[in-house]
Amino acid sequence: MGDVQARQPSGEPLITAENMGPLVPRRGTPFSQRMGLLWLRLIGWKITGTPPTVAKAVLIGAPHTSNRDGFVAAATILALRLRITVMAKAELFKGPLGTFFRWAGVMPVYRTTSRGGQAEQAVARFEESESVYIGIAPEGTRHASAKWKTGFYHIAVKAGVPIIPFVLDFGRKELRITPPFYPTGDVEADLAHLMDIYRGVIPADPSRLSLPLR
Repeated sequence: MGDVQARQPSGEPLITAENMGPLVPRRGTPFSQRMGLLWLRLIGWKITGTPPTVAKAVLIGAPHTSNRDGFVAAATILALRLRITVMAKAELFKGPLGTFFRWAGVMPVYRTTSRGGQAEQAVARFEESESVYIGIAPEGTRHASAKWKTGFYHIAVKAGVPIIPFVLDFGRKELRITPPFYPTGDVEADLAHLMDIYRGVIPADPSRLSLPLR
């Protein structure tokens, strides 16, 4: 998988840690990378699409219907040596658990008004970092959500960063990374475009697919 030109039979290029751009936030070691690659091989998955190159972005992952999504995502992060920041309420960071969360790249979100809301704190993280990817599940739940939450979109607009969709396709057993999408400010049109990327994708549990993707 170290070959930049490697492709699967369908023609989709394979993504590896070696063919992502130098500005992409990274973490891990060659050992953890090998573990991620082995993990993907054991479950029969591959990473395809367009290698990320930008330094900052909001990453969205869908469809999210099962805990199995997290296992695929974790293997992908290890295999690509990719650093993705996710957000969690600050109360979870007390004691030893907080040390683990910070090591794992989890960003504490404070409820105090002096720091602003979740979106404002995420935007501040983009402003203070040279390279950061913040990951968000737009469906907000593993169950069949009635609509997508738009927080990820407003964060991208306010921070002036693109949105990179990650597609979990259990039908083809591949995690596809699509090109960065730069929001235009037209929420309805942009959300429709992003949702179109996920249409026809087979999730882990089709009965829990969010209504907008059915």
